[in-house]
Amino acid sequence: MSGPQVRALPEGVQRVALARRARLVGAGLVKDVPSPCVSVCKVCPETELCQGCLRTLDEIAAWSRMDDGARREVWKIIAQRLEQGPR
Repeated sequence: MSGPQVRALPEGVQRVALARRARLVGAGLVKDVPSPCVSVCKVCPETELCQGCLRTLDEIAAWSRMDDGARREVWKIIAQRLEQGPR
């Protein structure tokens, strides 16, 4: 998906943009599944999630080996994490 880089935005706006991308990818409305990475690579010790993209270290490490179906599943999990609210 092309467009402005999410990383330059304040955290709340990043979450809104991440949620929008998650809905589009999860619904199959984008052909190529983009990486959720927003270049805010800090893992929260309590949740063990990246504070930028809300993926686990295992999800981040496996991303390059995943097929599009598995990547879409990660996006759906990100959407669920976003719905659960701040962590």
